[in-house]
Amino acid sequence: MQNTFTATIRTTIGKGASRRLRHMQKVPAVIYGNGATPLNIELDHSPLFHAQEDERFYTETLTIEVDGQSIPVKVQAMQRHVHKPKINHLDLMRI
Repeated sequence: MQNTFTATIRTTIGKGASRRLRHMQKVPAVIYGNGATPLNIELDHSPLFHAQEDERFYTETLTIEVDGQSIPVKVQAMQRHVHKPKINHLDLMRI
């Protein structure tokens, strides 16, 4: 299972912006907690989808690389599409 994911910071937020990301095979996500400011990011769908098939994805610490810094996180919540095998949104908690 892949434990490190590369992300980019989202400049636009909201329903329309998230839909545009999903059409580009990206997953909108937010990193929060540990007294820091919440960080809105986008992740590639394919590596994330394949990693979440392993149950360790939900219990182990993951590393998100954003702008040259590594952030250790755990999956707090994940929203999935109702009919399609897709991830709609991720909430990640800083460790």
